[in-house]
Amino acid sequence: MQELTEVYKNNVEDIEKFLTETIHNLGELSHREKDNFKKLYSVFPSLELVYVCDKDTLIQISPNIYRNKMSDTPKGRDRNYLLKKMQFNNSNISISKPYISSATGQTCITVIKEEDDKVYFMDFTLISLLERLGFIEIHREFNFVSKSFYFLTANVMMLLALFTVGYSVFEVIDSLFFKTGMSIESIFKPVIALTLGLAIFDLAKTILEQEVVFKSYAKNSKIEYKVFTKFAITIIIALLIEALMVVFKIAIDDYSQMLSAFYLIGGVSLLIVALGVFIYLSRKQK
Repeated sequence: MQELTEVYKNNVEDIEKFLTETIHNLGELSHREKDNFKKLYSVFPSLELVYVCDKDTLIQISPNIYRNKMSDTPKGRDRNYLLKKMQFNNSNISISKPYISSATGQTCITVIKEEDDKVYFMDFTLISLLERLGFIEIHREFNFVSKSFYFLTANVMMLLALFTVGYSVFEVIDSLFFKTGMSIESIFKPVIALTLGLAIFDLAKTILEQEVVFKSYAKNSKIEYKVFTKFAITIIIALLIEALMVVFKIAIDDYSQMLSAFYLIGGVSLLIVALGVFIYLSRKQK
């Protein structure tokens, strides 16, 4: 919902102008009420619900009229809470901010029009409205395939992350109870495995969040930068731990190989500098 709301806010003037002008061009809505607003539904593919209230009491006097069905249950409900949040600005039409509809469970906006002694409420599905006006692109078949692939890949990555964590636990138990002596390597190896497991799991979780659970329909560079930065930081931490292990191992066994450790630390330092430059430039573009 947050992403859809952001797209709506960026284009709110064009959206409200389109809705207001189109509804005005349709004429009196009371003339459309006899055929259950079929003309209204044919003009607006994103329209999901229409109902009518008494102007003085704002009690619902009509059933909920959907595109292909009707429901008498909401008849008699008080709709004052909706009108309190609306401003008509010298017009008989007002448009709400996006919210979750209790009738459909979808993110929608409500357009209200006053006519004589009645108030007409029209709920528009936000995602369909944005798609209709070309502010977002949705390819449903392709989205199903891509979401399925992301779901499968992310779950395999989580299994690998779990395997990596299991390997680190096995190494610790093996070093403590079965090997003859502890070493620097036996301490650092499980830590590196845990760090990599955390990085893999975090990446898989982000993929599920952004591409499966909360499917992204608009390009959001902030999310992409955040995912890349988190993953890069985790990998750099793992490399620093590895470099520290190499330094200790060389210091104990063979000082002549210390130059190799220096190159490794230098390479990781370059990665840190590169990541810092990337973060600086990405923030500068916002």
